[in-house]
Amino acid sequence: MAETRAFQAEIRQLLDILVHSLYTEREIFLRELLSNASDALNRAQFEQLTQHDMLDADAEPEIRLAMDEGAGTLTVSDNGIGMARADMEQNLGVIAHSGAKAFVAAMQEGKGAAQDVIGQFGVGFYSVFMVAQRVRVVSRSHLQDERAWAWESGGDETWTIEEAERERRGTDVIITLRDDAKEFLKPFRLKDVVRRHSDYIAFPIVVGDDGEATNRQTALWRQGARDISAEQYGEFYRTLTLDFGEPRAHLHVRADVPLQFYALLYVPQGDGPNLLGMQREPGLKLYARKVLIEEATTDLLPEWLQFVVGVVDSEDLPLSVSRESVQATRVMARLKQTLTRRLLGELKRMAEKERERYLELWQVFGRYLRQGLAVSEEERESLEALLFFNSTRDDDAASWHSLQDYAGRLAQGQTDIYYILGEDIHSARRSPHLDAFRRRGIEVLYFTDPVDPFMLMGLETYGEHRLRNVDEADIDLEGIGDAGDEAEDEQGEALGESDFDALQARFRAVLGERVQEVRASHSLVDSPARLVSGEGAQERYLYRVNRLLEREVELPVRTLELNPRHALLHNLGGMLASRPQDPLIDATIEQLYETALLQDGLHPDPAAMADRLLLLMEAATGRTPAADEESAADAPAVEANGEAFDESADSG
Repeated sequence: MAETRAFQAEIRQLLDILVHSLYTEREIFLRELLSNASDALNRAQFEQLTQHDMLDADAEPEIRLAMDEGAGTLTVSDNGIGMARADMEQNLGVIAHSGAKAFVAAMQEGKGAAQDVIGQFGVGFYSVFMVAQRVRVVSRSHLQDERAWAWESGGDETWTIEEAERERRGTDVIITLRDDAKEFLKPFRLKDVVRRHSDYIAFPIVVGDDGEATNRQTALWRQGARDISAEQYGEFYRTLTLDFGEPRAHLHVRADVPLQFYALLYVPQGDGPNLLGMQREPGLKLYARKVLIEEATTDLLPEWLQFVVGVVDSEDLPLSVSRESVQATRVMARLKQTLTRRLLGELKRMAEKERERYLELWQVFGRYLRQGLAVSEEERESLEALLFFNSTRDDDAASWHSLQDYAGRLAQGQTDIYYILGEDIHSARRSPHLDAFRRRGIEVLYFTDPVDPFMLMGLETYGEHRLRNVDEADIDLEGIGDAGDEAEDEQGEALGESDFDALQARFRAVLGERVQEVRASHSLVDSPARLVSGEGAQERYLYRVNRLLEREVELPVRTLELNPRHALLHNLGGMLASRPQDPLIDATIEQLYETALLQDGLHPDPAAMADRLLLLMEAATGRTPAADEESAADAPAVEANGEAFDESADSG
């Protein structure tokens, strides 16, 4: 006795769209059904590795398309894993609420063609209702003690499930075609769809009474690159990733030594979540001699390359091993090493030959490659060639320069590569650390990605050049670049020695243990102060890394350098000499210190400066607590003058 159930509201809505709207792309229903059949066969092959008593264990895997013009039906059959009643209810009777809802929203908003959208929401099977008047699915599980079941629906509000008859393992999808879809009863039409959409499926797809398979059965990754068109690569990428667009790059590998394997890897379009708001599960599909062993293995690429998607198929992996033992074999380790180096080699080729295309990739996935430098010493040389940064050469966030570019245009007398850490290029280029470098025409790289401090732990040199942070206290630029004949004169007169000593002592008293030392700067030009790092430079990287990881950290204690030629220091020195108790002195000292923290991207709480900034703005506009006290003391005189003025006015 058939049991009747109702579809969810979201499924009824998507079925309405599929039945009434998507006429021009109807052939994709066959692609989806063939993909499901291929998955069922893959699963059956994998189960055979661990189960020896499964139903029809000796059956040769195949997919068949049968047409009955009299009945107007097309049947898609496979002898794969099959389904029990519970499987049918879960796979056919219920669909993820979010998937159905998101599909409906995507189609209503016109986000892409149906052929690009359908596979992304787990609604592939339901695409059959673009051509079907009614669908009946008869299936028998691979388990010996399970019987056959039938699921049926007309694409309306309900579906039924009941016991059925099927002797062999597998599934039949019996489609009663609508009158306007009878073209799919023609063998030539079906063969055309199979060749264009499912040619790479590794199992034979037999159409009608043909004795031979319509598809080439050679998985795309096992074919020669010269035999594959750009359209085929793109189609396979979309099938593999359920992504709308084209991949940013692909790598097709066929190798015989040191081991025999095939691989087709893609750098995807983006790194964000899909339309369902779900992040892609990392990992590559792993096959052993065309048998799917693992859906998403993370053991074939290092963690910092897990943004790559694709397929790896090895002739050297034993079919009889379990997943756990596969991961531990030396074959997997050698595969990982080979794939990593091939992939880095392809990225390097892009960086050299197709720089514009590579830079688009770098801006999306550069963070992963930066991470690789910090953790993979053995791949350092390859990764160094893939690094690109903004630079003071043009101060343009859209302009990128490699380490090789920089090293090829060092200033006269320069041997080190200089960089600055910052939150972004717009704030970093205002840093006081750049004063002396700009004066001498020395280029500085902007390291503004949050991962850059982590990267620097594995990037201390490039070739014969040291990488040095411009905030290092012991950098000596004497003899490097061109300082300019008038640089000294343009800076103005330095504060007197005794006045600077007094000001230096006040800074030390106010800032206390927050600074290691307060001293005069020999490099500042346009800025009044900066914080410099000593020999323990790694501490500043650890601070940034820990803050990125949202760990509790203390500010690094650094040396404060003051510019004795700057007008602000002259003003402070004068105030200290004439009004040592003026609260503006200490407030300005605090603000100079915290501004230096802010310029280095180290300030833990910039909003805390608000009250002090208001006080300083009041002073700048002529109204301060000290001025208010002076005004109150002079009030009678002001009033007397006011009365005199009034009398004068009256007499006038």
